[in-house]
Amino acid sequence: MGNINSNLTNAKRVKNDEFFTQYYDIEKEINAYLEYNPNLFKNKIVLCPCDDPEWSNFTKYFAQNFERLKLKKLISTSYAFASKGIKGKYLITTFERKNKNFEEKKVEIKGKNFTLEKDITGDNHIDIADLDYKYLDGDGDFRGEEVTKLRNEADFIITNPPFSLIREFLSWILEGEKQFLVIGNLNTITYKEVFPLIKNNKVWLGDNKSSKGNSMTFKDIFNNNVDVASKWFTNIDHGRRHQELPLMTMGDNLKYNNKMKGKKSYENYDNYNAIEISFTNTIPSDYKGIMGVPISFLDKYNPEQFEILGMCENVDLYRLKKKVYTTSECKEAYLKKFGKSGTYDLNASGVVTRNNIQEKVYQRILIKHKT
Repeated sequence: MGNINSNLTNAKRVKNDEFFTQYYDIEKEINAYLEYNPNLFKNKIVLCPCDDPEWSNFTKYFAQNFERLKLKKLISTSYAFASKGIKGKYLITTFERKNKNFEEKKVEIKGKNFTLEKDITGDNHIDIADLDYKYLDGDGDFRGEEVTKLRNEADFIITNPPFSLIREFLSWILEGEKQFLVIGNLNTITYKEVFPLIKNNKVWLGDNKSSKGNSMTFKDIFNNNVDVASKWFTNIDHGRRHQELPLMTMGDNLKYNNKMKGKKSYENYDNYNAIEISFTNTIPSDYKGIMGVPISFLDKYNPEQFEILGMCENVDLYRLKKKVYTTSECKEAYLKKFGKSGTYDLNASGVVTRNNIQEKVYQRILIKHKT
């Protein structure tokens, strides 16, 4: 396959949600699922939509590991950006020009369908050298009939979709009742279309060994490293998901004075019947009520250990609020906190009162222990 890195600097325009996942990050994540189930992909079909192997590494990874994973078939599709008037995105590479199906008039307006299922080079191995493609009739949009038909054929959907389309993409996958592993930005957790899926254990966070805290490093089309707040999302089981989170007791939180900022007890929210947990490692084992925990809790969430009840947010979707603040109360709270006129959106999260001042905490997920 031709080396395209030297050509990338010639690109004139790229959508700002187009980031390319690095090979070793894909390898790390997939290995976590294989450790839990070594035969996960045996005799299965993997579809990587939004994934031209000239630019992206998902197809490269599965093609290079086709025999090791014992795959039945690999399919990937690419999207023709020029079909939507996005110019300067596409560069014709050596790999494409040398293919017997190459048609220059189609490259910018037609998507491509890459397939791998047999040895076509005659070297008795199935790998990336056996990857072939043909042009689609349409532009390769995952919502189109052609790619949807490929979705229905596949067992797994694995890719890095455009972050701006993550809601639609997850809906499209689940509509087809497929197992999946995709990357989305960190805010995906809070989307009203996604959080209920997490709450009901239909979607969860991946192993995320490649994450640096809440971010991952990608390549942009200019081959620069770009850190983006993002996570792997999946419905494929993995071992970390069943590891029990070490807990402390209510009386032990004095050990965490540095993290708890000197507080000697857990604070109660004014607007939820729950206590504030500022750090995941200060969740008490002996509290039977509702607790508000950071979003980072989902990285360590064990569905056998905890139940997710909802989220602190403006709209009381989960009927957990015990108080809704009026406009005048929000203005009064702002004046007390900042000493000037304004409005403090107390309804957007949990609220605690400290030194007679109402403080809005960061976004919290509401959980309780499973008995």
